[in-house]
Amino acid sequence: MRARILPASLLLVLAGCGRSPGTGSEAWFPLEAGHRWTYTVTTRSGADASERETLTLRTLGRETLVLDDQPAWVRRSDSGINYWLRADASGIVRVASKSDMQAEPVADGKDRFVLKAPFAVGTQWQAPTTAYLLMRTAEYPREIKHSHPRIPMTYEIEAVADAVQVPAGRFSPCLRVRGSATVKIFVDPISGYRDQPLTTVEWYCRGVGLVKLERNEPSTSPMLVGGSRVLELESWQ
Repeated sequence: MRARILPASLLLVLAGCGRSPGTGSEAWFPLEAGHRWTYTVTTRSGADASERETLTLRTLGRETLVLDDQPAWVRRSDSGINYWLRADASGIVRVASKSDMQAEPVADGKDRFVLKAPFAVGTQWQAPTTAYLLMRTAEYPREIKHSHPRIPMTYEIEAVADAVQVPAGRFSPCLRVRGSATVKIFVDPISGYRDQPLTTVEWYCRGVGLVKLERNEPSTSPMLVGGSRVLELESWQ
């Protein structure tokens, strides 16, 4: 979904121009075809200056997923990845993905929720993540994601009526969802293995979808470089 791999939530789509947002899952995460969202993605690694790029997501409509011959909604990122999602009374679930380098879609694990119902403060779920930004300073490969590709992250709806200001405008009401995880890695010869925190805060706004995301993977060890990433909606249609 961008020039770099971003958290799974970023891979989702948004919004419903010219149509009522409704009251169910699609009110917070619209699935219909024909929409496009452009984000500004700002990444900071350690003490380096921030790097800015853009990410565009498009909804492609509904099709039969070859993995199970059942319909699913498709969205595509401009990095060349397609995602298949389904919505029902339980929420929004991502069921498969495929890069342009893969011949067929790859199934996700069971119940990989993007948003879980009920859309109320306190609702929790788990989904796999990885360390997208945390890197080693003196080992190869530097990226922690290669040794820890699937880290369980717990998500919780913290608010249901937030207001968010981004370059595309001010949006309200919005769900605020916080994801928290830790990854146990070797930090230095004195401290040994320590849990490193990974956090994500996401805002899903009614009738628009994902409007903002903040990812933080800090480090205080000289053997690790932490980082942060902020995604903000620039425009949508």
